[in-house]
Amino acid sequence: MKKRILIVAPHPDDETLSLGGTISKMIDMGHEVQILTVAGHLPPLYTRKDYDLTIKEAHNAYKIMGIKLSKFLEIPSTMFGNEPIHELNGKICSVVNQFKPHYVFSPFPDRHIDHRLVFDSVLVATRPVNEGRNIEMVAAYETLSETHWNAPYIEPNFTANLVIDIGDYIEQKLTALRCYESQITENDGPRSIKAVRALAEFRGTQSGFDFGEALYVIRMVA
Repeated sequence: MKKRILIVAPHPDDETLSLGGTISKMIDMGHEVQILTVAGHLPPLYTRKDYDLTIKEAHNAYKIMGIKLSKFLEIPSTMFGNEPIHELNGKICSVVNQFKPHYVFSPFPDRHIDHRLVFDSVLVATRPVNEGRNIEMVAAYETLSETHWNAPYIEPNFTANLVIDIGDYIEQKLTALRCYESQITENDGPRSIKAVRALAEFRGTQSGFDFGEALYVIRMVA
C-alpha cells in the first residue's frame, strides 16, 4: 500500500545525511516522500548567498533520490529562540495537516539546539489527535556530527530500535550527499562520505545486512 512519508529536516543536508538510503528506497517502492526543511544558513550568521547555495545543493540531491515534494520554512539556523514556539509548532502542524503523512521522521534531540527544538515541535504536530490519529509511525533519526555528541547518561542517547536495509541504495545515498559540496567532505571529519559509509556499514552489521540506517521508533500503530 502506498504511504505518504514526511521527513522533517532541521537544515538542508540533514535528510540525506541521515536517511538518504531510506528515502531513495521508499520512493523506489512507490511511496510519496516530502521533505520539510525548517532552517538554513540565513542572516544574521550567514549570507543569503550561503543559503541559496545550500538550497541549490538540496535540489540536486533531491533529484538523485527522486524527491519531488519539498518545502523550506527559511528560519535562520540557531535563531529558533527568536521564533515564538507556537508559531514554529503551527508551521510544522500546517504541513502535517496538509500532507497527511502515514510516517513522520524527525531529528533525534541531540547536541544541536535546532534539532532539539524541531524534535519538540514535531511531537506536538504528530500528537494522536485530529490528523495525527492517522499517523502510523513517528520515529527519530540519527545525524552524524550531532547525535553522537550528547553527554552519556546526562542527556538522552540514541539507541536504535529499527534499522532499514539500504544495501541496494548506499551508493545512491552517497552520490546524493556529494551534492552538498559546501557541507560534506570526502574523507575528513564526521560529516564525510567516509564516515557516513562507515556508520551505514556498522548499522547494517548490527542487523544482519551490509548497510543500514537507524531509527528510534517513538510511536507506531500496527
